[in-house]
Amino acid sequence: MRPVFASLAGQQRVIDALTREVDAGNPTHAWLFTGPPGSGRSTAARAFAAALECTSSPAGCGSCQGCVSVLEGRHPDVTFVSTQKVAYQIDDVRELIGRAQERAGQGRWRIIIIEDADRMTERTTNVLLKAIEEPPERMIWLLCAPSPADVLVTIRSRCRSVGLAIPSTAEVASLLIERDGVAPELAEFAARAAQSHIGVARLLARDPAARDRREKVVFLPLRMSTLPQAMSAAADIVALANENAEAITGEQLAQQTAALRHTTGLSEDEPIPPNLRSQFKALEETAKRQARRATFDALDRTLIDLTTFFRDVLSIQLGSQVELVNEHRREDIEHYARAQRSEKTLSQIDAINETRRRLSANVAPLLALEALMTRLLANPARR
Repeated sequence: MRPVFASLAGQQRVIDALTREVDAGNPTHAWLFTGPPGSGRSTAARAFAAALECTSSPAGCGSCQGCVSVLEGRHPDVTFVSTQKVAYQIDDVRELIGRAQERAGQGRWRIIIIEDADRMTERTTNVLLKAIEEPPERMIWLLCAPSPADVLVTIRSRCRSVGLAIPSTAEVASLLIERDGVAPELAEFAARAAQSHIGVARLLARDPAARDRREKVVFLPLRMSTLPQAMSAAADIVALANENAEAITGEQLAQQTAALRHTTGLSEDEPIPPNLRSQFKALEETAKRQARRATFDALDRTLIDLTTFFRDVLSIQLGSQVELVNEHRREDIEHYARAQRSEKTLSQIDAINETRRRLSANVAPLLALEALMTRLLANPARR
């Protein structure tokens, strides 16, 4: 395996296909990388771009200036695009199209990687379509989305498809051990708890606070038996999501504001002149949108983690002889499973999925979480 692809756990078929394309030297001008969250679709696109810009032979060394600058996101000819908004704006895509017309300077290819291409509306996608149909010479588009169905067929039909699958728990654990030096027992726990989502597994393996937060969320049902406790749990989850989002976006805003002050020649404490206020205001508005998106992402991840508890409960109730996601708390889960019917557990899983849909439809988070927690209250009736 070429070093540049080393972070792609369990994707040997994809790696082989991309390596052949790099070695052939004449890659297709548009690609669509698809796969469930955590499968590594964005990582695959980035690694492919690095291999294409590699200055060594065979391409994909992972250590030359071309590879390193792409992997670190600072190659002048490779543009990474993502959005914290609900959807890409038409102006965003028009700016990309303008950038695509520029000739590659340092590398052999001009490459634009669009993460979350599924967040494009039909109007926005139609703006991009012509640029993909008639690409400039040595220009490559790499689009990423959860599945081909999430991208309009007009775009999908003009891209070469690369489908990634969720790697196994063992493959993710092995990656954490080899790449990040994580202890085997912790790596196995993180991979299992993250359900093979590589990014989440790495966070759990490296951050004790993240593991503690997950533990508190996943085992809420064991501590929640009254309506006041349910309301308190809902408020705590929303408050934590808001706090994390504000911390992340607040730091980003501070850095962007400092950079803008430096660019415009303003000192740290100097008042902003009227002719520059709109620029600083735009930064604040962007930060607010990013905070809303970060809050949604945090809440959605919380609900995914919470689902693992009830899936484990259902596995026990149905007598499935499989390893639990939360195997380290099997005794507690078995006790909970014996206290209610499997029909109740199914309704709890449905309630979580319904709440995720409500949040994506912009229902007020606290209202949605309060409704959910009341439905998750345990029913002591035995099967």
